[in-house]
Amino acid sequence: MLRIPFDNSYAKLPDSFFARVKPTPVKQPQLIRVNRPLAELLGLDPDELGSPAGVQLLAGNLLPEGAEPIALAYAGHQFGNFVPQLGDGRAILLGELLGKDGLRRDVQLKGSGPTPFSRRGDGRAALGPVLREYIVSEAMFALGIPTTRALAAVATGEVVVREELQRGAVFARVAASHLRVGTFEFFAARRDRESLRRLVDYALLRHFPQCFGAESPALALLDCVIDAQANLIARWLGVGFIHGVMNTDNTSISGETIDYGPCAFLDEYRPDKKFSSIDHGKRYAFGNQPRIAQWNVTAFAETLVLLLGEEAEAVKQLTERLERFPLRFEAAYLKVLRGKLGLAQSEAGDRELALDLLERMAASEVDYTILFRRLCDAAESAKADSAVAELFDNGGAYHEWAERWRGRLSLEAAGPSERAAAMRLVNPAFIPRNHRIAEAIEAAVSGDLSVFERLTSVLERPFEEQPEAADLALPPRKEERVRATFCGT
Repeated sequence: MLRIPFDNSYAKLPDSFFARVKPTPVKQPQLIRVNRPLAELLGLDPDELGSPAGVQLLAGNLLPEGAEPIALAYAGHQFGNFVPQLGDGRAILLGELLGKDGLRRDVQLKGSGPTPFSRRGDGRAALGPVLREYIVSEAMFALGIPTTRALAAVATGEVVVREELQRGAVFARVAASHLRVGTFEFFAARRDRESLRRLVDYALLRHFPQCFGAESPALALLDCVIDAQANLIARWLGVGFIHGVMNTDNTSISGETIDYGPCAFLDEYRPDKKFSSIDHGKRYAFGNQPRIAQWNVTAFAETLVLLLGEEAEAVKQLTERLERFPLRFEAAYLKVLRGKLGLAQSEAGDRELALDLLERMAASEVDYTILFRRLCDAAESAKADSAVAELFDNGGAYHEWAERWRGRLSLEAAGPSERAAAMRLVNPAFIPRNHRIAEAIEAAVSGDLSVFERLTSVLERPFEEQPEAADLALPPRKEERVRATFCGT
């Protein structure tokens, strides 16, 4: 049997933290893809994972030595409404691995069958959502954004029933952990102070060891989570990413992007843009994400009241820290925007300069990714201005802004070529365009994985030009636009 060197810690916590459950076998597992670099980082042999025995393991048909399969318990606010028990209804954590970089990671099978938390669901995943999560999570990693990752995808040879019959699949996901705001809400709702205390200590030791042993562990953890979420959302905005369902059960304590359901990327820049078919009120629209992140962190803070003694004083201490979130987010976001504009140093007026460009882009619904990529050329030579200006309804809107931008660039120490090179490292040429993801899924469902393979390969190098893949950098034609994305459940 294929051996995986698990080093499990979460499974050693009390049974109230999870349910012990084994994956449900599938009929005819077939490998879709193994992420070879990630497998090697985890100390695994990608060829073994791709072998018949490895595919059986990735499908949940075989349990490797050392696995302690569990489904995690958690609660969550879903679109603002609290649900006291959710949990892993279609995912099973096999165990934890210490990678070659010394970091601990969870290995989870998503779509591996029902668990005690399935709530009458089938516990399965459809091929389309599995491929979407594979494509987008690996693209986010290549873009330098904290994220869960794709270890492998396997077709099950079975069908799942959603609005229609769909091909089934299992997704092997890797994460720094699967601790969520909802994990803490689960115990807070039950007023289980001891479990909350253990959870705080566990989270600090696993994710923020520099703060372990702080005078107030709960407050130290809140500070860390505020920083992690503020930085994460700023980086989402930097690449035009829309999570789509920022419920507290989808908010990772570690600051990773987790649970890629109806996620999408901006084509044209519109702060009110949303794609999720279930987000009827635009709660999780692109421009709302910072506000919702603060809402989620506030929900997290509320779970810590039980650990801080007298309630009024606890609320005061927590509120003081929560009030720092907007400042921390704005600082993180301004850093992202400066990088996109080629500004290495800090000057008064930088924020206003950046926001003015975004307002002008919104007025003309300019393609977000193409604008900033062309701006890299304009930072090197004003001759490229015409290619940027043509993206606007009125080119004068860009030229007027560019005059002030160049005045600001004159304060920088770097020369034009150096500046442009730095900008090309933060302004991608390629993102997972929604219509390209849809195209890859449609082809795969029909049995053609070549479109998925090509897209995934190109997205591994998003900051490189790759002329042979120039078509994947193009925005959608009007008839190609994706107007709604769907949750895999």
